[in-house]
Amino acid sequence: MASPFGDLVIIANPRSGRGRVGQELPELERQLISRKLGYRIAETEGPGHATDIAREALLGGERFLVAVGGDGTVQEVVNGMVEDDRPLVEGSILGVVAAGSGCDFVRTFGLPQDVPRAVHHLEGERLYAIDLARVDYTEDGRTVTRYVPNIAECGLGGAVVRRAERLPRWLGRSRYFWAFWLSMRGYRAGHISVRVDRKSWEGRASNVVIANGQFYGGGMKISPRSYPGDGLLDIQISTGPKSEAFTMIPKVYRGEHVPHPHIKEMRGKRITVDADRPLPIEGDGEVFGTTPATFTVIPEVVSLKI
Repeated sequence: MASPFGDLVIIANPRSGRGRVGQELPELERQLISRKLGYRIAETEGPGHATDIAREALLGGERFLVAVGGDGTVQEVVNGMVEDDRPLVEGSILGVVAAGSGCDFVRTFGLPQDVPRAVHHLEGERLYAIDLARVDYTEDGRTVTRYVPNIAECGLGGAVVRRAERLPRWLGRSRYFWAFWLSMRGYRAGHISVRVDRKSWEGRASNVVIANGQFYGGGMKISPRSYPGDGLLDIQISTGPKSEAFTMIPKVYRGEHVPHPHIKEMRGKRITVDADRPLPIEGDGEVFGTTPATFTVIPEVVSLKI
């Protein structure tokens, strides 16, 4: 049965997950053919290419875009679907097939992490309108905008991801373990100011989490009360010693680390973060720029195929 949203545009980085996405593409095609879903595959060739593919597909009349891979691929596709806080083209649909090293974004919606079951969710008409976080951050002295569908961090989390990007790819997901220890050694907390709508917080902190979804870091339930359709972003400010970032990990996987006396929790629609020095920002495992930054929720701007 053909999709009611037209043929699927499969946007995949075959090198993602140490090449595992490319290895799973034949199985993905078999599943699509068995379900009689029309499709074409567009393979990305470098950073930002998935965004370009998404824009060109939508402007060319296609509507159903499927990001195949991890959170970075999802983020790039989403950034090709939205312009000036609105859908680039009305009626566009986002599908996600978690492949390679997996995808934390889909965990919030209970979507599967394997190709055969993920393709099953590409059938039918069920959609869910999701919010995005618009991030206006600093890069080379100018303000740049990016949309984040899942989770962003300012501070230690950004430093860890930045360090991980410089480690050998053959380390796999253990890159983040080693990057954590390498970053912890030299990282120091800063004086941070956070404004959430009309409320403010100021003090020493090591990290600020701004969450639209619930999971990151390979299954950590960092923001258990986040709901990507409620028009709000959830904020966690870590004010305790750096060592807590490690000792708290088992509880984070279960979503039991909050409430905590060293984590300031807030919720709002517009968040500004500034500090006594530029803090690195990561979003969905991708590093981009530094503070000062503003995070604004854009309600129900993308239709997710569930």
